[in-house]
Amino acid sequence: MRMRVIVYNRKSEKDKEDAQVLSIPSQKGENARRVQKGGHDVVDEYDEEWSAKKPGRPKFNDMMSKIEAGEADAIVCWRLNRLARNPIDGGRIQCMLQQGIIKSIITSEKEYLPTDNVIQMAVEFGMATQYSLDLSKDVKRGMNQKVNMGWKPGRPPLGYMRDDARVKGTKQTLVDPDRFDLVQI
Repeated sequence: MRMRVIVYNRKSEKDKEDAQVLSIPSQKGENARRVQKGGHDVVDEYDEEWSAKKPGRPKFNDMMSKIEAGEADAIVCWRLNRLARNPIDGGRIQCMLQQGIIKSIITSEKEYLPTDNVIQMAVEFGMATQYSLDLSKDVKRGMNQKVNMGWKPGRPPLGYMRDDARVKGTKQTLVDPDRFDLVQI
């Protein structure tokens, strides 16, 4: 069925939570294939580099407002976790899909329809939310481990530099020969 779609591409640059997922250009290519395969009309396309851990993404909210206003029927995105990693946005999407405001969510893996069993979508959004929660805990644990080993986590202070020639986890902070003397008092 031909629909008016909004294409949504998201990658989190801010928190690096999505370092292993497809880049926005790759998502765009996948989504373009889905649009072409369905013969859909693209109403708008959003590229957003913003974490979905919390509500408040400007382009996501604009997209949802357009759908609520009846300007589009469906969303095309690479995977559901591109749309939400928090229960508020995930619940909003599920509710709009169940009410038929969103007529379809088309991903690389499947198409979600208002008549589908909501359990699968709830589980996928729940897994995306849990991933964000676990990642936050893992990062804090790693930073605490660095402190316990006597390392200063984060960026080196002014006058110092990171030894990037070493393997991750063994990098050291070194004196910056160009700037160290300039910042000494």
